[in-house]
Amino acid sequence: MTGKILVMIIVLSTLIFGVGLYYTQVYAFYEEITAESSGGVTLVAQADGVTQELKHHDFKGIDSVSSPIRYRACYSLMQSLDVLQESYQTYPKAVPLTSPKWFDCFDATEIGEALEAGTAKAFLGVSNVMYGIDRVVAVMPDGRAFAWHQINDCGKLAFDGDPVPAHCPPKPEGQ
Repeated sequence: MTGKILVMIIVLSTLIFGVGLYYTQVYAFYEEITAESSGGVTLVAQADGVTQELKHHDFKGIDSVSSPIRYRACYSLMQSLDVLQESYQTYPKAVPLTSPKWFDCFDATEIGEALEAGTAKAFLGVSNVMYGIDRVVAVMPDGRAFAWHQINDCGKLAFDGDPVPAHCPPKPEGQ
């Protein structure tokens, strides 16, 4: 009898722990954000490298203080994809990161397939929004845009503990 009770306690404890872990990873650390609280909807201009604010609507976003790459946003842009390509820096190695299933406007698979097919284009939203992290914006032909944070080449080296090349910005103290 004692063995059955012990097994039940272990199974129940494991189940409770698993549910708690799932909840913290998928829901607990995320918070909804506004365009203004996230630094605005921006792209980096080709001409001078200056970050410019863009007109947009229907912004939905989430972020987490637990990780710099948990930022996700969905919105619609007023400018056409052709105008954006002429004016703003593209992002050649864009790889959309998945988002929690409950944040259903952001579908990393759809975005990735559109980028691979060339129907969507990726742009640099903010360079080094945090050291080694860029904000990437993918824009669909219909004006829908999706943003996420992605580790850049300098960040990959710095986070691995390798020396960074001269073209990388200096690493902030304490990182």
